[in-house]
Amino acid sequence: MPAPQLEDIYNFLKISDSIATSGQPTEEQFSAIKESGYQIVVNLALPESPNALPDEKKVVELHDMQYVHIPVVWENPTIEDVAHFFSIMQANVDKNIFVHCAANMRVSAFIYLYRRIYQDISDEEAKKNLYKLWVPNPVWQKFMEQVIEYLT
Repeated sequence: MPAPQLEDIYNFLKISDSIATSGQPTEEQFSAIKESGYQIVVNLALPESPNALPDEKKVVELHDMQYVHIPVVWENPTIEDVAHFFSIMQANVDKNIFVHCAANMRVSAFIYLYRRIYQDISDEEAKKNLYKLWVPNPVWQKFMEQVIEYLT
């Protein structure tokens, strides 16, 4: 059986040389994440999300990567959630970060916001990656507008 590839991870999307995103990786796919040079895994999914790994922290740490879990409730993302995410991203700008959730929808919204606010990427450019995965529903659209208004 061939070794897992990053491109095989559900909804995988490379954002930059140091940031990639996806839906939930399988246990085996964390080896591909490590082999591709990622040092930190940030999980925005809930522990009870579809396909969530009950021992993901252990799996990630066995691959000698740092694990950060910020469980974001799908129906109710908060400013606190995104602020925590921004603090992790800003504290590790010198590292390669792999961010995932269940389907790369929470993540794509958070990455869109991060790129707009912290990386000075234009709205049009930042939305390209967001729209590759989905068009945010009204809850997430309102949330993103609130974050931009609140933090810019």
